[in-house]
Amino acid sequence: MNFNEKLINLRKSKGLSQEELGNELKVSRQTISKWESCQSYPDFQRLVLLSDYFGLTLDELVRNIDVQEVREKNLNNEKLSSIYDDINEGKNFIRICYMIGIGVLIFFSLIVLYGIFFSK
Repeated sequence: MNFNEKLINLRKSKGLSQEELGNELKVSRQTISKWESCQSYPDFQRLVLLSDYFGLTLDELVRNIDVQEVREKNLNNEKLSSIYDDINEGKNFIRICYMIGIGVLIFFSLIVLYGIFFSK
């Protein structure tokens, strides 16, 4: 969704006319109309006022992204990363147990061999 479409939807969702939104931002109704019809673009200060007024970040307001979706993806990535870390810890534990098992097997094999060769 482009900025102008987003602005129209946000304004209408609050039930505001162009004039009412213009009054909130200290600009004319014609300025709001130009923003909504892509004839002009608000300056940075007005963008900040718009984002504050509608409770959005600047990214949400001017970019074609859904910040909530990005946050959810980041949360999912963190969960996946945690799962992979747990799997790797489990693999490391199995490797350590395997090495200890081999060490114990070698130790008892040496004891048996020592007993066979030196008991006579």
